[in-house]
Amino acid sequence: MSEVNQPLLKLLYIGSDQTTVDLISSYPSFQVVVKSHALAAVSWLTETTFRLFELDEDSKSQVVYEEKHPIDAIICEFKLPGINGFTFFRRLKFMKIYQKVPFIILFPAYDKILKMEAFSMGIDDFYQVQIYPDRLYTRIQFLNIFKKEFQPKTHFLEDEEVTPYKIPVIKRIFDILIASFALLFLSPLMILVIIAIRLESRGKFYYISKRVGANYRIFDFYKFRSMYPDADKRLKDVEHLNQYISETVEEKCQECARLPEGQTCSPQVYYDGEEICERLANKRRKAKKAFLKIQNDPRITKVGNLIRMTSIDELPQLFNVLKGDMSIVGNRPLPLNEAEALTKKKWSRRFRAPAGLTGLWQVEKRGRGGVMSEEERFALDNYYAEKNSFWSDIGIIFKTFGALFQKENV
Repeated sequence: MSEVNQPLLKLLYIGSDQTTVDLISSYPSFQVVVKSHALAAVSWLTETTFRLFELDEDSKSQVVYEEKHPIDAIICEFKLPGINGFTFFRRLKFMKIYQKVPFIILFPAYDKILKMEAFSMGIDDFYQVQIYPDRLYTRIQFLNIFKKEFQPKTHFLEDEEVTPYKIPVIKRIFDILIASFALLFLSPLMILVIIAIRLESRGKFYYISKRVGANYRIFDFYKFRSMYPDADKRLKDVEHLNQYISETVEEKCQECARLPEGQTCSPQVYYDGEEICERLANKRRKAKKAFLKIQNDPRITKVGNLIRMTSIDELPQLFNVLKGDMSIVGNRPLPLNEAEALTKKKWSRRFRAPAGLTGLWQVEKRGRGGVMSEEERFALDNYYAEKNSFWSDIGIIFKTFGALFQKENV
């Protein structure tokens, strides 16, 4: 059968290896959707209905999720930001979605132990460089026929807190009343800010990004634009100014420890003056970027500096509060890549609280002279998730008024 007459197969590719993406996309019988992050992939597959902790209250098994996009195969790189391809496969299995769709995992090099582990988990195929698109097409067609009769089993989440966060009724009523009054009262100021932003630089006066809130729910996050329109393209130029530097994630590579002495799970590289495997070096690099905060960022406009210093850039989030994406008080919602970097159970507890317009670490930072480590910030997020109450929220709101005008942005 010629390529022209072959049925078109729609693939979801998860990862950032552009060479492999281009190779697969060049094959005429493939239609490829690319997602660089696991959370972004699940968000697309379920149209943002993904909630990590949500279980059926009676059966204690995972609630039913809908498969929103028909696809013929999922191709996933093993190395993903924050998690790996095995963890992503387990999540789909637990959610009981796309289990009749072939799941193929990609490795940069052959690894017998990981290959055995992949097959023992139920992953359909294991590829390493180099991929031949015509053979991949034939393999996917075979797997699709083979998996038509697959019957998924119920799976339970072990060793993980699974009770979903639900916003209390009194807190939700309070949020709606405060957000509505604030929008009405502040509307003249917001109109002036819109005019000032447009006069200084061309482009939209608002900025929308994907953020992760309570129960790992993904939503559109609104702000007044405080940077130049090309700020995202200039990110690599300012990464070296990052204020938050994480501790190393591992002393020694856990994958290398499984192998015979002298063998490594990936090529040896030099990182921070130490010769380690590439896998561990990549994990340490990603850990350093769990929070990106840059002092005196040159991408910020003059109007942007003013509205950031006074927190006016946050006002559009009042619409997020009305929609139910956020609360007036809570933990700050994180970008997808930052949320994925927080895979340790120790820190993931922060997502068992609402996303908030203001929160505990913002007012605590003011009290500590504007200096706060990444670990202190995580700890305060966890503390709020465990100890928050309506009256503690009121106290944080009053403290927030004193933190509005300060020299350093938080």
